[in-house]
Amino acid sequence: MGTLNPGNSWFARLRGLTLRLAAGAAIGGLFGAAAAQAAQPAAAAVSPSTGSAVTVSGRGEFAGMKFTVSQTKNLTNQAVQVSWTGGTPTTFAGSYFNTDFVQIMQCWGDDDGTVPGNPGPSRTQCEYGASPTTNRTSWPGNARDDTRVVTYSADPTNYGMDDTYGYSPVPGQLGEVPFKSVDGTLITGGTQNNALYNYNTTNEIDFGRTGADGTGSEFFEVQTSNEAPHLGCGAPVTKAGVTAPRACWLVIVPQGHLDVDGQPYADHTQVNAGSPVSSTNWKNRIAVKLGFNPIGINCALGSAERVTAGSELMSDAMSSWQAALCATGTVYGYTQLGEPDARARLIGDGKSGLTFTTRALGSDEGTTAPSDKTTYAPVAVSGVVIGFNIERNVRSSAPDSVKSLSGTKVESINLTPRLVAKLLTESYRNSPWGAVVTKFSGGVGKPTAAKGYEWALDNPAGLITDPEFLKHNPEFADLAVAENPSTDTDLIAAIGHSDSARQLWEWIKSDKDARKFLAGAPDEWGMQVNPYYSTNADINPIGTAFDPLRDDYPKSDPWCTIPSASGATEPQCMTDFHPYVDDMQSGALSTRRADTLWKSSWDALASPPAWKSTGPQLVGQRFMLTITDVASAARYGLQTAKLRNASGAFVAPTATTLTAAVATASSTSSGVRTVSPDTTKAKNAYPLTEVVYAAARPAKLAAAARKDYAKLLRYAVGAGQVTGPNPGELPPGYAPLSKTLRAQAGSAAAALADWKPPASPPSHSGTGSDSGGTGTTPPSATPAASPTPSASPTPSNSATFDGGTAILTTAAGTTPADPPSALRYAVPAGAGLGLLAALGAPFAGGARLRLRPVPLRLNLPGGRTVPVLPRLTLPAALRRLRLPARGGKDHTPRG
Repeated sequence: MGTLNPGNSWFARLRGLTLRLAAGAAIGGLFGAAAAQAAQPAAAAVSPSTGSAVTVSGRGEFAGMKFTVSQTKNLTNQAVQVSWTGGTPTTFAGSYFNTDFVQIMQCWGDDDGTVPGNPGPSRTQCEYGASPTTNRTSWPGNARDDTRVVTYSADPTNYGMDDTYGYSPVPGQLGEVPFKSVDGTLITGGTQNNALYNYNTTNEIDFGRTGADGTGSEFFEVQTSNEAPHLGCGAPVTKAGVTAPRACWLVIVPQGHLDVDGQPYADHTQVNAGSPVSSTNWKNRIAVKLGFNPIGINCALGSAERVTAGSELMSDAMSSWQAALCATGTVYGYTQLGEPDARARLIGDGKSGLTFTTRALGSDEGTTAPSDKTTYAPVAVSGVVIGFNIERNVRSSAPDSVKSLSGTKVESINLTPRLVAKLLTESYRNSPWGAVVTKFSGGVGKPTAAKGYEWALDNPAGLITDPEFLKHNPEFADLAVAENPSTDTDLIAAIGHSDSARQLWEWIKSDKDARKFLAGAPDEWGMQVNPYYSTNADINPIGTAFDPLRDDYPKSDPWCTIPSASGATEPQCMTDFHPYVDDMQSGALSTRRADTLWKSSWDALASPPAWKSTGPQLVGQRFMLTITDVASAARYGLQTAKLRNASGAFVAPTATTLTAAVATASSTSSGVRTVSPDTTKAKNAYPLTEVVYAAARPAKLAAAARKDYAKLLRYAVGAGQVTGPNPGELPPGYAPLSKTLRAQAGSAAAALADWKPPASPPSHSGTGSDSGGTGTTPPSATPAASPTPSASPTPSNSATFDGGTAILTTAAGTTPADPPSALRYAVPAGAGLGLLAALGAPFAGGARLRLRPVPLRLNLPGGRTVPVLPRLTLPAALRRLRLPARGGKDHTPRG
């Protein structure tokens, strides 16, 4: 392995410049991508639906099977569970799926009339055939069962295996079933690498395994027209003068024992399964109709608009509530913004409307709460989770009882604060990929570490071989994982600053074992912390102690390498091995797709040449972990880890455990309750619980704005606390507010609506406008007597999620996507702006390497806005780089 030594000053100077440029461009690009993803507004309210799960029977040789889809109405971009019973156990030919497995896809269009007993679409209108078989010899497909190819030979005399598409018009090519897009685009060849969908974006499930008991289950990502414009699901369609969201289909094709010519397999030692869209296999397809929430502008044009901004924990809730609040005549826009930045903005001008936060104003270092009154209304209870997508890759030495579970999903794992600290500090041997290599001499291999990485030699390769992890998760002793930086050493995290990150770090720091580990003390089995994250300045190569009381997830280790024989001309660094995602919802979606984002393949033909991702992990061998929120984990059907709380119990995030944690929270003088992981002694309390408050400064708001925000608060703690999948309800992933918190919110709403400025000298008076108001800050006023929320439906006693159970989710609003609109230019524009900001950063004089606030925002349809370039701070390790000062002496930048 070639390495780049971070130790000398010339390299530090070069790296400082490079990182400023790269960070500016990359971060600008990331937030440009966020803008593009937020392009669609919340969907309109639709008729409520309950119990939308559907069970259908198979046909032909699969008549004894029953298939259940967990949710079929009010869908958005989310995961639904597809489960089945009565099947025959899957068989394999080597590592290839051979017989008796299930394939699932999403399709558009009307009933094609071919199966009167089970209406469904044409096979030409299904998103299928983009599996990453190219250059993936270990992929468990045979280049037909996971593609749209329906022949075995290009010879026209030997194509008679499909009654319609059994030949190719191009001599020498195999016959393929074409794909027809909703806009009429027809792709007739090269469908595996077509321009509309690919292995990174397709939602197809090529191989759903049936277990020894005849049952199986898969989580299927439903896509809207945002994620799959070629399907158009949920887009408005007008028929007979009525406009409604376009319905689509979920299609299941079971594979059995018949070849594509309709005859039994002649040779069971090799894979003969054909494409599910071949005529023979398609005859057994089962179609289930899918109903979507509308995609598009949902409130009447000309409606008044009120701005809200802040915590990502409110994303799904606000998306749902916005739709129901349209009927009030007011549009409530929502901008997702890191809580520290949202608080700073509210402190700065007070006119930014309603701000969602989990902490009081003035709680951030270097800030002070404003002197005028701030109202705080609790609106949601949620929390941070470690979501995962892990399948059992069984060792050959495992007992038969374990081998029978091969390929199935792991339902639960236990994590301690120290285990999570090991992941976040990149302390496993495989995390700085290439820092430890095996060199052979005389046929004997010996691990060798690059200079400065001797600490990694005796550390476990990853989580699955860590004795601490095995102590709490003994089943993993019989499981294996692909050894690379994107499996059990990676914990996908979001870029930027958030209260959720602070809550997680406080949980880590509250644990004495984790504190000792960060300080440099090995664990009981000898594992050491990556010194770049040590809280002991004497150990840390930077010369400064790592501070775990923070609100971000830094990539402090500067390791870079050019792998030998890669042909690369640029190094891979830690953000290539462990990339950031835009936000917690993006992390959940990547984990559902098993897309590690690891840039592991050098593309010399790209312009310019670059490291690129190779796509999703292999079926049956997935191992993905991410830091996300409860609602996003629920939305995408992720399992969630049980975390050890202060009482020593491992607790999953459920409505009960979130509520138990809130009960332990102490209220500050502001009335804001914060759950402290250090003092959470209730055995059943989930330690990463957070209460979200809507904060406002009434003196800075006009009367009309205050009344509109009070209306939102009353809805949020009234009808908005009824748990359910329908627009206007509380989505899965939230615990309903207690009576005490609802009463507090009702009082805050009344105080906001009824606030009156006290008498003051004329020179100190000011008037506000409906958009926020202006004027000086008067002393706080005594609010009027405050009733509890007005009569409204009673909140559910429990939420419809339970630590990763199959999810009935809906959030009527924006879904993470790359919509084909003008906003696709937000990414390059953001990158360019970030680059300009980086160029303007100081090179010397002790200035902090920070991208200063830029008031640049995009106004989106339906009341949403997104910051293109908010305040961003580089990781601590980069801020503390020793850069050559003028005059040739080294200095450490301040801050």
